[in-house]
Amino acid sequence: MGYLEWGKGKKAFLFQAELELFSKMPHEPLSVLHPFTVLPVLGQVLLLFSLFQKQPGKIVTYAGIGCISLLLLLIFAVGCMSLNLKIMASVIPFLTISYITIKYHWRKKQDPSAVQ
Repeated sequence: MGYLEWGKGKKAFLFQAELELFSKMPHEPLSVLHPFTVLPVLGQVLLLFSLFQKQPGKIVTYAGIGCISLLLLLIFAVGCMSLNLKIMASVIPFLTISYITIKYHWRKKQDPSAVQ
């Protein structure tokens, strides 16, 4: 999910921030181009692409997870530094699913007949 809090009373979920960025894109395209905006969106596109593949490739999946992880691990670090449990907890589902996915691909690599 990704949850952010900053300043006094300012807060947003990651999808709300992305929606705001996409609404700005036609009017101010250069203000949207930043590694912490472009890479996570690229990661989402890669994971969406792998979702519709008959046999998802591990490289595409790893690249998608890696691109999104850059932003979400930064959000998690900010939550840890500010001791904000809501921010930290918002990243835990992504980290858990990523861990399970990587473990699945790793097991599949080790013993292809065990995972079907």
